[in-house]
Amino acid sequence: MLLSAVDFSHSLLKETVCKGDLVIDATVGNGSDTVLLATLVGPTGKVIGFDVQKQAIENTAQKLLLAGLTDQVTLLHQGHETLGDVLADNAKIGGAIFNLGYLPGSDKTIITKKNTTIRAIEALLPKLRIGSYILLVVYSGHPGGMEEKNALLDYCSSLNQSLFKVLQYGFINQINHPPFLIAIEKKKTPYMK
Repeated sequence: MLLSAVDFSHSLLKETVCKGDLVIDATVGNGSDTVLLATLVGPTGKVIGFDVQKQAIENTAQKLLLAGLTDQVTLLHQGHETLGDVLADNAKIGGAIFNLGYLPGSDKTIITKKNTTIRAIEALLPKLRIGSYILLVVYSGHPGGMEEKNALLDYCSSLNQSLFKVLQYGFINQINHPPFLIAIEKKKTPYMK
C-alpha cells in the first residue's frame, strides 16, 4: 500500500530515531509528530518543539500530558528559524520534521514561510547525525504555499550530493495540491572519505 506523505515521514522516523536521541519537531501543530518523537526517543531522549502559535503549543502540551510524555519534551513558543540559537554548537540531531503550511483549524493567514524554513534547515544540516533525516511535509494549496514549495525544491535540489541524499515523495494524480514529502538524509561529513 502506498503511504501518504505524513505516514511515510513517520515510517522514516521510526527507522532512524533511537532511544536517547535529540530530535526536533520544527512545527508542533496539534502535536501528533511531537508525541511520536517523544515515544521514539524515550525517557532518556529529548524532543525540542517549535511553533509560533500559542494554540499549537497548548494543544501539543495537552497531548503530551495525556500520553505521559512531558518529561522528554521542551516546547518553545517561537519560530523554527531560531533553531540555531537554541541548539548547542556540538548538538547531534537524530532527526527533524516539519509540517509546513498552516495550523489546521486555526488562522489560515499564519503560515510557514520559505526564508524561515530554509534558515531552520541550514541550522540543522551540520548537526544532523549521519544516516538521519530532515523531513519536510510540504502543503502548497494555500496562499503563499506554492512560493515556499518552489523555494524548498530549489534549495534542496542544490544540496551537495556527496553529503546528502534528497528524496521527493508524493502523489501526482490527486486534486487540490496533496502534500508531498522532501526527505534529506545526511550521508557523511565533509571530512570523511
